[in-house]
Formats: sequence, C-alpha cells, structure tokens
Amino acid sequence: MKLEPLFILRVDAGPPVGIGAGPHGTRLISAASGGTFEGSRLRGKVLPNGGDWILVDDENASHMDVRLLLETDDGARIYVQYQGVLVINEKIRAALAGGGATEYDDAYFMTQPRFETGDARYRWLNRIAAVGEGRLEPGVVEYRIFELTNG
Repeated sequence: MKLEPLFILRVDAGPPVGIGAGPHGTRLISAASGGTFEGSRLRGKVLPNGGDWILVDDENASHMDVRLLLETDDGARIYVQYQGVLVINEKIRAALAGGGATEYDDAYFMTQPRFETGDARYRWLNRIAAVGEGRLEPGVVEYRIFELTNG
C-alpha cells in the first residue's frame, strides 16, 4: 500500500459552540465558513455550508464528524465526509487558547475522508480510500489528504 498525495485542504473554521456534557462526552459544533483545496488532479473552494460535530471524551480525544461541500475550479461539486481523532495535548491547547499554529506531527490528528460526486470527471473519487493528517492555524484547520493505492 502507498500513500499518494491527493490535495491540501484548508477549512475556515468558526469558534466551536458547546452544548455541554452529554452521555458520550462534551459536544461542540463548529461551522465551516469556506476554505480551499489544491492538488495535482483537483483544486477549488470549500463552500460555506459545512461543519464539524465534535465529541470530546474523558481522555481528551476529540472525535470529529465533518461534512463539507467542495466545488472544483471547473464547477464540479464533491461532498466529503470524514471522521477522525485529534488527541488534545499541550501544543493543541496552547494553539487553541492563543490563536497559534501547530505542525502536522505535534499531535495525533488523523482523518478518514469519503467522497461523493455525480460529476463524470471526478467519479474516480467515489471509489477510492483516503486518509489525512491535520494541523491548526488561527481560524483554519489544514489537512494533507492522501489516496491509498496498491503498491
């Protein structure tokens, strides 16, 4: 198996709104107000209608449930949904508290994107497996997304 770079995804993320502790952890919801994605086979923008439904457990792991709508620069629309885990450590806490940035290896921050599109030019996305790793910048979550290929 090989990891082939698919694109860099930058999501403009609003501040999370908490609904409090529930039976499974603390629920936070963060709106995605835009962003960009760019790779060798596709690029475009994140449309402002998605978000992240976050569940923080008792062990400081943030379980992500993200849904986004991408629009390529040639007009195709691609729905992407991913689950993931961000382990909240001191570097993540400091970045969130002070508006700073983190690097990709500063924390366990992994995702599993799935894609859906009806556009014939990008239907290949419907049948790939992908993974990603994330990092934080002020107001932005950035991911390196990779396609899993035989190898």
